[in-house]
Amino acid sequence: MDGTFTLPILSLIIFTPIVAAVVMLFMNSEQRDLIRGIAIMAAVIMLVLSGAVYFGYNNQVAAVTANEQALLEAGGPNVATQMFKDGLAYVENVPWVESLGISYHLGVDGLNAPMILLTGMVSVAGVLISWRIEDRTKEFMAFFMLLVAGVYGVFLAIDMFVLFFFYELAIFPMYLLIATWGWVKLREYAAMKLTLYILIGSVIALVGVIAMVLVANNYFLGDGAQVFADAKASGLLAANANPFSFDMTQLMLAAENGAFDVAGYAGIETLTFAKLWFPFIFIGFAVLAGVFPFHNWSPDGHVAAPTAVSMIHAGVLMKLGAYAALRAGVQLLPEGAQTHLPWIVFLTLINVVYGAFIAFRQRDFKYVIGFSSVSHMGLVSMGWASMNVIGMTGAGLQMFSHGAMTALFFGCVGMVYDRAHTRDIPSLGGFVKRMPWVALAFIVGGLTSMGMPGLSGFIAEFPIFQGMWAASPNVELRIGDFVLTNYYSVIVVIAALGIVVTAAYVLRVTSQVFFGEFNETRYADVGDITITDRIILILLGAPLVILGVYPAIMAPMIEAGLRPVLAILGGGS
Repeated sequence: MDGTFTLPILSLIIFTPIVAAVVMLFMNSEQRDLIRGIAIMAAVIMLVLSGAVYFGYNNQVAAVTANEQALLEAGGPNVATQMFKDGLAYVENVPWVESLGISYHLGVDGLNAPMILLTGMVSVAGVLISWRIEDRTKEFMAFFMLLVAGVYGVFLAIDMFVLFFFYELAIFPMYLLIATWGWVKLREYAAMKLTLYILIGSVIALVGVIAMVLVANNYFLGDGAQVFADAKASGLLAANANPFSFDMTQLMLAAENGAFDVAGYAGIETLTFAKLWFPFIFIGFAVLAGVFPFHNWSPDGHVAAPTAVSMIHAGVLMKLGAYAALRAGVQLLPEGAQTHLPWIVFLTLINVVYGAFIAFRQRDFKYVIGFSSVSHMGLVSMGWASMNVIGMTGAGLQMFSHGAMTALFFGCVGMVYDRAHTRDIPSLGGFVKRMPWVALAFIVGGLTSMGMPGLSGFIAEFPIFQGMWAASPNVELRIGDFVLTNYYSVIVVIAALGIVVTAAYVLRVTSQVFFGEFNETRYADVGDITITDRIILILLGAPLVILGVYPAIMAPMIEAGLRPVLAILGGGS
């Protein structure tokens, strides 16, 4: 497909929040209403542009799918790389630092388009729910906009350096937002813990990616010189392409031709670059996705953060880790994925079950949702570990479903806390009488989290389990002479326990917070939510129902985005 677009819509999406942040920082701090107006205007512009990109790409999915199928049937060299390149739309590619192989390369495919839409939705909801912040409103809104810009940049980057640039841009505003406006009892500890965990993980992944670029460069200058020349001659790579490059398309070309699979790496006969570096790159990014045992920064970060930051943290920031782990790990190091995902899947299982049990034990309303988020993010990594189209499509759907669901959950918690001034679950009760909209929204989110048919949670979780079950006969784990086979099906059965526990804590929290006896004396001033709060609940709750009833609005798109990944994994289906 033709990936060019006359209007640089992706750059507009990224730079709208940056421009808004700069403008707000130069304004008078007393102009709070104007600052809020600029923030919501920027957020709405981002949502409209994100929606245009999403639905514009969705209209082309049938053509993308047909082209991918034709490439698979025709066979030939570099099929996976060609599928990836052809599947990109709204492409913007401008040389940035040519001597270092860095280009400002952005694009949209079936994997990141849903994440772009999700980011727009959560951004609008975050600004609206922060409307009543009076303490340093200017700085809060400016940092929030910079955080959103970083998130957009990671999802849209097709150059690994650009991806890391925006990845770090997303981390530092998060630290400032939590440390300055967060819960006083926990904010400094949680902000530092979050930043250190994510920063260390990303630095380890960065070292791996730089090593990958160096290996690809040596390959294209040596054994792969003809591959590189042929790719330029065919138009797969630009005519002026440099062998040393951070461009994902070029790195994928190296991966597809075995540049990272050469035995004897580091002087060890059976070791390859992919086998050595995959766990560092995948888990380095997956720290941000809350993978066990590097997950415990996340609940503390959720609890300490202001409501808007909790929403974007759980809604989209954790997805950056899962998304980057797929892009830089599975997509570029397929041999490493096939070697290591069969044991990494045990970490994801711990996420799912352990996270659900810990959530069940919490008294703090926000901690319940924080550990619930860790549990459900484990399903995303579990879907990647299936390495088939069913499970991985489910993981893509889970990223969107979980993002909207947890943002909705944290919005509900924030609305209750702002009025009751407590998150202690046993102290609450009967809030459906005063806040029926919040009760309904929380019930919709709860039913989604427990995988109720007709809602997006079922549409996402069932394919993950189905994909894991289907992959079970084909996956084996070797540790020396020990060989474990057909164990994915056992993992599915155990993981299903997490869904049962999820249902238990959702029903418990819903019963204790929203039903039962309402304390008229203690909560005499508690009233219903505002119109803007209702807009937030509709904005985040409606997609859970729409996707659950009509999954065709997203599933084919994600499947089309995954086919190049599956092709390089050697399956294509």
